[in-house]
Amino acid sequence: MRVIITAATVAEWMPSFLNINALYTGESQRLKLQYHQSGIGMLAASYALTKLAIEDKPELIIQVGIAGTFDLALPLGTVVVINEETIGDLGVEEEGKWKDLFDLKLEKSSYHPFEKRKLPNQWLHQYNLLGLLEVSGITVNEITTNQDRIQKLVKKFNPVIESMEGAALHYVARESNIPFIQIRAISNYIGERDKSKWQMKTAIDNLNQTLLQYIDRLYQIA
Repeated sequence: MRVIITAATVAEWMPSFLNINALYTGESQRLKLQYHQSGIGMLAASYALTKLAIEDKPELIIQVGIAGTFDLALPLGTVVVINEETIGDLGVEEEGKWKDLFDLKLEKSSYHPFEKRKLPNQWLHQYNLLGLLEVSGITVNEITTNQDRIQKLVKKFNPVIESMEGAALHYVARESNIPFIQIRAISNYIGERDKSKWQMKTAIDNLNQTLLQYIDRLYQIA
């Protein structure tokens, strides 16, 4: 099984890279594992993931990374998987309302790869091997800090986490018919700009511990 672990930055997967069982990256014929950096944001990630899909033809793409959450009841450091993605900043703001591509009639809400305005992961039931909490995600190119904007996104899309690359994975993998899973660790609450209150190290540590457990489990069923 050919598996690629991808993240926007190498820092997000480096702890697991340094501690991964060499069997998975070397002599194993059962599981061939490769690490990949996509770059930050939807534009860079879309290009990198499309190139990866065409040239490497993986059987599973695992996207990992940190994320912010809109849910104040979700403890920082929690590791989750994303069941569906929404593109949160592609559209226009008119009369105090945010209108996306579907509101503007520029795209049909269930025209592939979309389903009811979302980009769901149809392989999640098969690949959520650790039974991680499944939550919805929203992807933006500009990290959301404005409280009015936060309220509009929550009211319209009701997302749990926010990232800058998740929708790129869901879009490319669904278009390419490649199984995928997006695993995120919560580092901060959306709108909190005091980074002393963020838990980046905890999130990255928890993320990579979970990733190592995930790969061990994947090897067992590959």
